[in-house]
Amino acid sequence: MMMVEDPANDVVTSLDKTSVPESVDLQGFPSIRSGSYADIGARRYMEDEHIRIDDLSAYLGSLSDPSAFYGVFDGHGGPEAAAYVKENVKRLFLQNPQLSQAEEVEDSLRKAFLSADFALAEDPGVSTSSGTTALTALILGRLLVVANAGDCRAVLCRKGKAINMSQDHRPNQPSERKRVEELGGFVDDGYLNGVLSVSRALGDWDMKLPRGSASPLTSEPEIQQIVLTEEDEFLIIGCDGVWDVMSSQQAVKLVSRGLRRHDDPEQCAKDLVSEALRLNTYDNLTVIVVCFTAKDHQRETAPPQRKRCCSISTQALYSFKSLLNK
Repeated sequence: MMMVEDPANDVVTSLDKTSVPESVDLQGFPSIRSGSYADIGARRYMEDEHIRIDDLSAYLGSLSDPSAFYGVFDGHGGPEAAAYVKENVKRLFLQNPQLSQAEEVEDSLRKAFLSADFALAEDPGVSTSSGTTALTALILGRLLVVANAGDCRAVLCRKGKAINMSQDHRPNQPSERKRVEELGGFVDDGYLNGVLSVSRALGDWDMKLPRGSASPLTSEPEIQQIVLTEEDEFLIIGCDGVWDVMSSQQAVKLVSRGLRRHDDPEQCAKDLVSEALRLNTYDNLTVIVVCFTAKDHQRETAPPQRKRCCSISTQALYSFKSLLNK
């Protein structure tokens, strides 16, 4: 089940999510382009990282067109974990042959998140107290697959309406709280074990049980996929600093307005960050905007200027000529 926001009142309502039908042709659409922007915000240090790959087939030398990959990694406890994941994205996330197979892509991404988590445990350059949330968006033809562990969020715009393609993994979210408590953890004032504001993350090995053990803090991602249609306009991926101060629908409205005005996804990402800062967010800020339409497709065309005509009476013309003669 995915969630769609009602643009009239910003209330999230349900939208049925179905698995990809075997009969659906995933080729041909969309035309992919993107832009991003990041800002340190009110924090002393920048711990966010992100990656944009608009042409994954060129990046890897394989896969079919169009294909793309995007990721936002919101670090905590230092920048090491987020930086490590970004630097090793190709090895950790993109070199599994299953990645290009629609029926196996979810399993591939799930393994990638777990592999990245274990790699952080093994790298001596990453502190055991350093961790990062991770949200990735993979596009294979018309198939969009979003994998998320943490409180970053991906929002799809379909005909002007916001569809949440991920769930924020906060400890006090009912299903997450239930999972945490069943595994022996607790939630204190919205914090996992009184320490961490997210219930899923990569790294943070000082809070996790040994490998192979189910832990209240998990790197297991939740994965949602959808077949894109021509009604789908763009995808917003942002860290929690954005969603702390605005709803998914508010973000969609801002980006829609920007694309109609200047059709520049990078400027839209910057506008979202600027709006979050204006609304006094306290966190680092990172936004990626991915458009599914060719350049200038959405730009508003100025209405043609109406020609204005004026006429002058014969008497007025005669009076004017008389005045000139004098």
